[in-house]
Amino acid sequence: MITDEQRAARTARAVAAAVSAGRDLGITVTEPEVLYDVFSVIVRLAPSPVVVRVPTVLPRTTTLETQLIDQRRELAVAAWLGEKGLPVVKPSPLVPAEPVQRDGFSMTFWELIEFVEDANLAVEYSAKLVAKLHATLRDYPGELAFLNGLDPFIPDGLAQLEGRPDLLDAGDLARARREWEVLRPLLESEEAFTKAFPNATVQPVHGDAPGYNLIVTTEGELYSDFELVNRGPIERDLAFNGPEGIAAYNAAAEDLGLRKVDEGVLKTIEAVGRLQMVACLSMAPDLPMLVEGMKPMIDLWRDSPFEG
Repeated sequence: MITDEQRAARTARAVAAAVSAGRDLGITVTEPEVLYDVFSVIVRLAPSPVVVRVPTVLPRTTTLETQLIDQRRELAVAAWLGEKGLPVVKPSPLVPAEPVQRDGFSMTFWELIEFVEDANLAVEYSAKLVAKLHATLRDYPGELAFLNGLDPFIPDGLAQLEGRPDLLDAGDLARARREWEVLRPLLESEEAFTKAFPNATVQPVHGDAPGYNLIVTTEGELYSDFELVNRGPIERDLAFNGPEGIAAYNAAAEDLGLRKVDEGVLKTIEAVGRLQMVACLSMAPDLPMLVEGMKPMIDLWRDSPFEG
């Protein structure tokens, strides 16, 4: 496991890379401020109204090359949504909307947002906003991968948990592998998915729980964090919303001309989501807080019968 000193040094390197890249782009930086430090280090390049996201804890299967592809896609989608008038955190207008790679990091530059701390949105309200996002995203003209972030991340993560009973015991690991073998064929391509679920349409989706990635500001809510934007079923953005959230989404979807949630697809996506949480434990050596942080989800997975 990484030590506190090693993590602090990693954060310092990320901040230094962000400051150096920002200055090279003409941004005035005198007092860089770390706003967040978990999977990414989020740095404000104060006094300029620019925020840099520097991913620091990544799956082993992620490379600088794949990061570049994903980050370009994220910037393009966020910029397009902003042009369509959707309330979204936009790429910084002070620099080109292009990832910058520096000192082993790949980073993106965003506008500064004044957010309301400790704001909580009711799941029913968030679900309606997700429906509005889907209604706009379905017209996105750019190329997107199908259900990215699952393979090879899940099987590789499970492979790294082999011989790590401190992270996941052997019985749990065996179960996770059995479940993945059942789910993988359904998700390996858009064609395979639509064959398994012929009534479940596929479209551009956020990919990472957009209802929980809403930033509350004094002027309203902003959609954010499109790092995993992809093509997939709408259910990928609605996993673990509960019956109240699904009912609220369905009501809004009907008004917007979207299809309602397919319960079979939702169960499948939630099963995959639980496996993602299990695989995330493979990153605990780089982020020890994951062990305790993921415990409720791992317990939920253990207590959930697999209906493959």
